[in-house]
Amino acid sequence: MSNQIEIGRGKRARRVYTFDEIGIVPTRRTRDPEVVSTDWSIDAFKFGIPVLGAPMDSVMSPATAIELGRLGGVGVLNLEGLWTRYEDPQPVLDEIAELGDDATAVRRMRELYAEPIKPELIGARLGEIREAGVTVAGALSPHRTAELSDAVIGAGVDLFVIRGNTVSAEHVSVAGREPLNLKQFIYELDVPVVVGGAATYQSALHLMRTGAAGVLVGFGGGASSTTRKTLGIRAPMASAIADVAGARSDYLDESGGRYVHVIADGGLGTSGDLIKAMACGADAVMLGAALARATDAPGKGWHWGQEAHHDDLPRGKRMRVGAVAPLAEVIAGPAHIADGTANLMGALRRAMATTGYSELKEFQRVDIVYAER
Repeated sequence: MSNQIEIGRGKRARRVYTFDEIGIVPTRRTRDPEVVSTDWSIDAFKFGIPVLGAPMDSVMSPATAIELGRLGGVGVLNLEGLWTRYEDPQPVLDEIAELGDDATAVRRMRELYAEPIKPELIGARLGEIREAGVTVAGALSPHRTAELSDAVIGAGVDLFVIRGNTVSAEHVSVAGREPLNLKQFIYELDVPVVVGGAATYQSALHLMRTGAAGVLVGFGGGASSTTRKTLGIRAPMASAIADVAGARSDYLDESGGRYVHVIADGGLGTSGDLIKAMACGADAVMLGAALARATDAPGKGWHWGQEAHHDDLPRGKRMRVGAVAPLAEVIAGPAHIADGTANLMGALRRAMATTGYSELKEFQRVDIVYAER
């Protein structure tokens, strides 16, 4: 059955789905949540939960990256953020938390983020995380990767993330500016690289062919993004994840057995969204707003991304997400509210148990229904 619909006589479109339009279905078998495993591994690194903290200044500081690591996940530090621009970014974070929601706030954030990145701070921040004994992960945007990657690798990073609104394996740059050669860059590194975002089967397949260990799925679909309004681009996450999971399967055959992890990145505001992302084929999730709600998050109840202070075209906003519980309770509970913003892993375990699955990879086979709203 075709999922093509006619927009008008001269244009057709493909029907795609959001998390709100789908649900998972219980089977005849159930389990106790206590016997369900949420273990996840990428390359040689093993984790107790399939959660990466998004590299956003409102979400991850060295302290929260360490805490998330101790909880079984991995915190990814934004290496172009306030922590690598200021010796003491706390006064800057305090000021951002007090800004309004108008153009004045955008101008002030641009001023604060105009402070140059200091390579020595990259080493210091990542070293702080390493000293805590957890996995060290840092992120750069594609246009900063070539410039700063030596400082990142020199600091002893375990997992390197190249993250943008969209990342392609065939980027065309202006004359005189050499684009990042992803395949060559990844080949020359000794650490696993996660790249994204991608939102289609073909773009993900191309990224997998570069040698990436994981592909981030999403295109400006997070809570703080306004990409849909400013650029008209939209990638509903349920379909995007399923498409990229299809690319993973085809690449597994094409490469003779090389498995590339699919990591959902965007639109994961509640535990229900996280669960449906896994059901659509994600191996893990990268959480932004969901972790920014922690009382110990650096954003103090506010959430923003790199696009909120872009030099000439902001495609994001500073948004109030509130504070619901400490990070440990947001991840592992016990929850004291019933809206899917706390005890995310408890919810995942219960959903897996209710539908009869004991391993995350098995859970990707769960039945999904579509309910038209």
